[in-house]
Amino acid sequence: MTAPTTGTRHTVLGAALRVRTIGEGTPTVLLHGGGPGCSAWTDFAALVPELVPALPGRRLILVDLPQYGGSDAPRADLPLFSFHARYVIALLDDLGIRRADFVCQSLGGSVALLIAAREPHRAGRIVLTGSRPADLGGAPGVSGAAIRAAYYGGDGPTPDKMRDLIRDHEWNDPAMVPESTVFERFRNSVTVDALALGTDAEARGLPEDLGPLLGDVTAPVLLLWGSADPFAGVGYASRLAAALPAAALEVLPGTAHHPQEERPRDYARLAGAFLNDSRPPSPDSRLAPVEAARCES
Repeated sequence: MTAPTTGTRHTVLGAALRVRTIGEGTPTVLLHGGGPGCSAWTDFAALVPELVPALPGRRLILVDLPQYGGSDAPRADLPLFSFHARYVIALLDDLGIRRADFVCQSLGGSVALLIAAREPHRAGRIVLTGSRPADLGGAPGVSGAAIRAAYYGGDGPTPDKMRDLIRDHEWNDPAMVPESTVFERFRNSVTVDALALGTDAEARGLPEDLGPLLGDVTAPVLLLWGSADPFAGVGYASRLAAALPAAALEVLPGTAHHPQEERPRDYARLAGAFLNDSRPPSPDSRLAPVEAARCES
């Protein structure tokens, strides 16, 4: 499959967002995480070739959120999740999409949950990974703000610092991190806009806790989690699943914060089974558990 490396730019709310589209059919929006240099393609390039056959009749829409990848970088005028959600909703309107399913990494998952809570008619089914939308107790995970400060601090970003960031915090097996991912993430992290926003938390959007809104998320949600996620462990994922009205949790062993990159075939199989199923998640209709011996990728 030829990768849509450039995509198109759609201007909404005065900012151009980079969008890559694959296939036709039911709209399924992929929203990436918030780490330095992240974009839709860095977070989902390994997954897309597995996800396309797992989701026949789907239009995959890979969105670079504002301030990331090939999108413009307006200064946030709302708290973090609300800032990004407003642009995603405006983009869906621009594309003529009233309702979509979502596959999301970290920041993107919290944005999708906020959309589902505030505008439930916009969200069908949601797959989210490594998201921490609320303070739900338990031991805190590693601090994304501290990691960002270290990356942009000192002598500034370097390829070695990016490689260490991904190996130490995002992948379970550091030997498997592709150099192409390191290069693309580093390149995205040193644009003029990225450097200006690097440690400016206010400009990127102040922290936001969605705890009071989680009970309003009526959309079915699959939490597809890395067993060794240092940002939000399996215990946090369990509490998040319990706080959502219709959620199921599946854990991918031997993965960390980016299981869709480390085990794309298994991730696509589980995400596909969930998104193609019209039944709500329940203890009696769980997806088959993933065991280490069954992992294929």
